[in-house]
Amino acid sequence: MRESSAPTLEAPSAKLVPAMHHLGIQTGDLDNCLAWYRDFFGCAETWTLTTFSDLTLSRLPGITRLTEVSVADVRFHLFERTGHEPVLPGGSKAQFQHVCLAAGSPEELRAWRDRWLDLYRSGRYHFATDEQPTDIVVDADGVHSCYLFDPNGLEFEFTYVPGGAA
Repeated sequence: MRESSAPTLEAPSAKLVPAMHHLGIQTGDLDNCLAWYRDFFGCAETWTLTTFSDLTLSRLPGITRLTEVSVADVRFHLFERTGHEPVLPGGSKAQFQHVCLAAGSPEELRAWRDRWLDLYRSGRYHFATDEQPTDIVVDADGVHSCYLFDPNGLEFEFTYVPGGAA
């Protein structure tokens, strides 16, 4: 067994509990992405930037626009970059695999899936993948889930947990 020489740290105090601020989403086509996030999630634009700090430019070369959209307490920062490879997420590299959003009921979960299908079939959006949403599955604990992709190929899970348990 390997021993660590690093000092033992105490668990974070309640003062260090994080809260989600936004989810950043890179796209090669901001107009397409904005339209889909408005139509799928019901988001509204809150602000847009076209000039950036040196830090942002060094971290995100080629960034041209950044728009925040939000619905309820959920905020997305959609940003367009030029000159990057339009490669789908996935593979064996380390990355966020998906983001999970809660549905209030099994019916609401079906409505999210149906909305995705309606928007996809409308032909108004360009999608990086034609992969369709998964079926809604129910596990042994009664948790309902389905997975779907945004226009950039980023995966969202929608889940319903009976009783609202975590």
